[in-house]
Amino acid sequence: MTSPEPSTVAIVLAAGLGTRMRSRRPKVLHPLCGRPMLAYVVDAARAATGTRPLVVTSPSTAAVRDAFGDEVAWALQDEPRGTGDAVGAALAALDAPAAEVVVLSGDTPLLTSETVAALVQLRRRDGAAISLATVRPEEAGGYGRIVRDAGGVARIVEEKDATKAERGIGEVNAGLYAFDAAWLRGRIGDLRPSPASGEVYLTDLVALARSDGRKVTALEVEDEMELAGINDRVQLATAEADLRWRILEGHLLAGVTMQDPTTVFIDAVVELGQDVVIEPNVILRGRTRIGAETLIGAGSQISDSVVGERCRIRASVLESCEVEDEVTIGPFSHLRAGASIGRGAELGNYAEVKKSRLGPGTKQHHFSYIGDAEVGAGVNIGAGTITANYDGTRKHRTVIGDGAFIGSDTMLVAPVTIGEGAATGAGSVVTHDVPPGKMAVGVPARVRERQRKPAGGPEA
Repeated sequence: MTSPEPSTVAIVLAAGLGTRMRSRRPKVLHPLCGRPMLAYVVDAARAATGTRPLVVTSPSTAAVRDAFGDEVAWALQDEPRGTGDAVGAALAALDAPAAEVVVLSGDTPLLTSETVAALVQLRRRDGAAISLATVRPEEAGGYGRIVRDAGGVARIVEEKDATKAERGIGEVNAGLYAFDAAWLRGRIGDLRPSPASGEVYLTDLVALARSDGRKVTALEVEDEMELAGINDRVQLATAEADLRWRILEGHLLAGVTMQDPTTVFIDAVVELGQDVVIEPNVILRGRTRIGAETLIGAGSQISDSVVGERCRIRASVLESCEVEDEVTIGPFSHLRAGASIGRGAELGNYAEVKKSRLGPGTKQHHFSYIGDAEVGAGVNIGAGTITANYDGTRKHRTVIGDGAFIGSDTMLVAPVTIGEGAATGAGSVVTHDVPPGKMAVGVPARVRERQRKPAGGPEA
């Protein structure tokens, strides 16, 4: 019978404001590919441990709690007294005992769950008090140096406390740790402030572990970018470029075509179906979903929207809307929040839709605005049509029945209903309901019988 895996809890350090970001926003809330950088660290911690991480904040980073809510557990570090003090605050806040503790930095969004899991397995294998991740960056300035001896990692020296010889060491601390939880609890209170900075360093635990006769082992990570902390906007932009390529590569390998990936921006939570084609200079934001075999044309921007299969979106902007299958949109259409477009509908040049439903097969080809409206199936909306939905105080709705024909330059003054199969003449201003099958013409429009030409002829 196999013994169960020891319970592991992840502590994520997010108490620093990040003054080098030159921002009023806590550093870990700065977005990368549509998500706060802390979200990526939380994901990695949860995936590696199988438990909800505990995040340490301070009064200056209280906004982090508002952003994540119950997604994580919380601990408070009253004052920024260093990483050792932050972990002490986290241990005091733990609800349940754990066999091991993983400590992560909230500003390392490129960290993968595989690396966290590998570090945990290394500590278990070696029976170490501490296992930590290290890297060998091209420029080691600013990092704590790893000092080794025959027994493994002997200590970590922060740069401000290091000698000239120690500063020449190329292997540095990456800020990711796995601890024997019982040993950590027994020793965290023995940390003392650094004489040089006054901070309580978590790294001082290495020397304490060795003095206890315990092992301290290291996992050297080849990709230094994976564990790179973000301290300023330059590093933020560098990390975003790296993360963006990971996202693009994942979609490419899953069956999405991108004609020029270097010009495409896709947020982390966007979903793309098989055989989606994305032309250059496209931006897909938020919780957007694109169905299979849909073309997203050059210059399009789509955010928080659902687009069906086999659609064609060309040089258009879609925001918080829904588009069913086989719809064509653009160029230069604008779908605003609350727009819903039925299967097979067609929207063309400078067609704008806001908080409205367009039924299947409806055509709104150019220079028109439909707002706060319910438009049926198979409706033709002529060029220059406007739903006048706002009276200066309140919004009102327009209803257009199935098969209606709205002539060019029609103004529909809401609230108004155009019945099924009804029509309006070019340039009409419609202020009253039009019964099914009737026609409204003039300014203001008057209702008369709708005259129909034989099939194939022009509409009356």
